Amino acid sequence: MDFSKLHIGILVGTMAATATPTFAQTAFSNTNMAENRNEDLRDEIEEDFERDADQFGNRGRKLGFDGSVALRGTASEGNSDSADIGIGANFDYYDGTNGYGLELNYTYSEDSGTTTEESLFYDFQYTRDFTRKTYGFAKVQGTVDEFSAYDSDTFVGVGVGYWIYDRPDLQWAVQGGPGYRVADLDSALDADFEEAAISLSSMYTYNFSDNMFLTNDTDVVGSESDTVILNELGLNVRMTNSLALRTSIATEYHTDPQAGFEDTDNTFGVSLVYNFQ
Repeated sequence: MDFSKLHIGILVGTMAATATPTFAQTAFSNTNMAENRNEDLRDEIEEDFERDADQFGNRGRKLGFDGSVALRGTASEGNSDSADIGIGANFDYYDGTNGYGLELNYTYSEDSGTTTEESLFYDFQYTRDFTRKTYGFAKVQGTVDEFSAYDSDTFVGVGVGYWIYDRPDLQWAVQGGPGYRVADLDSALDADFEEAAISLSSMYTYNFSDNMFLTNDTDVVGSESDTVILNELGLNVRMTNSLALRTSIATEYHTDPQAGFEDTDNTFGVSLVYNFQ
């Protein structure tokens, strides 16, 4: 699982007065390549820098209905025959006390008439405020993906959350509760299972100043087959009006990793943005 990325962007513009037919065809087919990749790079860097301390409970939600649907499709024919479809949707409703959120993501890819990817990710959560600092939640989340080790994997859980600190300089919230996991593994593995599970989460933010803040997010999901701990520690620094830097380290630890896999993965990330003004 990739939690952070190393981003280095280089924009190069070239112009040529003459070109051979072969070069002209190659250049034409890649007319917007640099622009498209730079847009993707900027989007990924923005995601690295974004940090919303209102992710727990109903903090930051707008009253009423909110949502969006995104659809992207590509198809090619000729030297290569392929098709790719991506659909993403999120729906949110908040009445001042009760919050409902649904996230859906579907991806389909085909190459030369053969399906190479088809997956669905879904996440539904209901949240109810009890007091300004406490709330309860119920959620269903899972995946359907015949091209992974898990044909389907579903987690159903309930729990409570509490804001330990909620100050301008320090925000810390924790939540957790019991749940139940049902996994349908690839037929070759023949190891389907159903088991009770427990989930615990912590989100911590400390603002050293208006230009520098520290974040640490931790998620723990424990069950009989495996307990996984995910932790991401990050530091965002705005050094000048033009220069911003984020460094992070993400750790994924499994108590019972699958055969042939290490129990710990560490990912180091650096995102750097410089704006000419």
